[in-house]
Amino acid sequence: MFYRRAGVRHTSYVADRKLWPLAFDRRMLAVVMVVAITVPLWLGPLYLTAWALPMVIWATAAMGLNLLMGGAGQIHLGYAAVMAIGAYASVHLGRAGVPFELAVLGGGLAAALIGSVFGAAALRVKGLYLAISTLAMQYIVDFGIAHVPAISGGSQATLQAPSVTLLGLVPVDSDAGRYWVALAVCVVVASFLLNVSRTGYGRALATIRDKDYAAEVIGVNSFRYKLSAFWTSSFIGGVAGAVLAFCYYRAITPEQFHLDVSIQLVAMVIVGGLGSVIGSMLGAAFIFAAPLLLNTGLVALVRAGDLAISQELIAHIPLAVYGALIIGFLLIEPLGLAKIYDNIRKYILVWPFRHLG
Repeated sequence: MFYRRAGVRHTSYVADRKLWPLAFDRRMLAVVMVVAITVPLWLGPLYLTAWALPMVIWATAAMGLNLLMGGAGQIHLGYAAVMAIGAYASVHLGRAGVPFELAVLGGGLAAALIGSVFGAAALRVKGLYLAISTLAMQYIVDFGIAHVPAISGGSQATLQAPSVTLLGLVPVDSDAGRYWVALAVCVVVASFLLNVSRTGYGRALATIRDKDYAAEVIGVNSFRYKLSAFWTSSFIGGVAGAVLAFCYYRAITPEQFHLDVSIQLVAMVIVGGLGSVIGSMLGAAFIFAAPLLLNTGLVALVRAGDLAISQELIAHIPLAVYGALIIGFLLIEPLGLAKIYDNIRKYILVWPFRHLG
């Protein structure tokens, strides 16, 4: 009986619009934040740099894409190109002596500007044609980065990212420090997106997502809001790409931002749940961690059973199981992991009863 609406009385609109009106939700949020902040204290360095750090960054990127796909209903198959623009722009700014914070913001602005240009052209079409238009952005940016030496130094070149220095005074050299920087960016983006849906801008995007011509009838400028959604989503993607370059890769190449990365990001959003912040986080965790866990488990099983399985088959079995898990999740709950979480939450909310009175 510790998780109830009983006793929650709203006496003002401000209280009614709280993100977490239930005390239990606020306590759980505090626990999650404490666990996330203390990860470097109890997780080994290998797992911190190989699992926790990239998972936080990919969750940030997935939230940015989810604003566009789940918030405005616009598909984007070139989001890795957006991240690449942010990564390369921020690294070049950092190498030119620009402080880390401004370099990250500059990467986000560069991605937002270029993403909006492609978005303005793509938004003349809908559905599958929009998907193909954004796919064209992926290939154009890939080609430009790989073949313009001023950007990447060449298709096989590696561009070294400067070290992270906060406010130009505090160097961040440890893995834990870089994780906390990435976590701070993730928290800021999550807080922004949680509040967007409660604003007029968020409601306009929801109207466009449901029926864009109906939105036009009631006075919502469909094209302007769609373009602003592309701008905002591209800015978040550029910032995520900049953090990925500075805190995780620390040296970037064109191969790190190809089409397969865009497909993975779309999978994170779909599996996690469209229009859900927590769904983006769950989807990023699943899409990023599932292949690693499956591969580790399969290798351990083969070694324990002394099975004669070729390395090629070992490499492909986790991918097949991973794809089957995605299909299974979508068959069981088409609304994604966020809906599964919501179902569990509602069950706890009314337990031991079966329905709300």
